[in-house]
Amino acid sequence: MKFKKTINPLLLRMKETEKGALYQSIVVMGKRARQINDLLKQELQTRLADVAPSTDAGETNYERYTISREFDKIPKPTILAMEEMFEDKLVYTLPEEKKTI
Repeated sequence: MKFKKTINPLLLRMKETEKGALYQSIVVMGKRARQINDLLKQELQTRLADVAPSTDAGETNYERYTISREFDKIPKPTILAMEEMFEDKLVYTLPEEKKTI
């Protein structure tokens, strides 16, 4: 099953008016995507560490292959972060600007 997600510019503009500038929303989604990516990497490394490495250089380790294929089917972290933003699961606050005189 392929996962396809299209970006609707109208939805992006709607989110822009809710929280402020579009740039701020993109920065927040980028930071969340990096968090998701780090979590997925840790989980993959943990699961691969449990599998014994193959001793023969030409031999394929099917357990490792199966785990890797499973992680390949997960949508990209950027798509997951965008979905969280559009479903209002991603909550963030903007720091207040300091006024200097």
